[in-house]
Amino acid sequence: MQHDADLDCEGLICPLPVLRARKRLLALAPGLILRVRATDAMAAVDLPHFCAGAGHDYLGATALGPATAHFIRRGT
Repeated sequence: MQHDADLDCEGLICPLPVLRARKRLLALAPGLILRVRATDAMAAVDLPHFCAGAGHDYLGATALGPATAHFIRRGT
């Protein structure tokens, strides 16, 4: 999936992927897409939950080697 920014959270455990994604999303313009690469299995639960509460769109995830790539569109 096309994305505008990339965040490497490989090797980090909960809650760090969500906290770093939140900080990175604040630096992006609304509508841009952030790819978060994470190896923590809980990111698949935590990132969609964070997005729902923060007004961002969780666009899904794909396997990326040992990591999973999560795609988030920044809300307004």
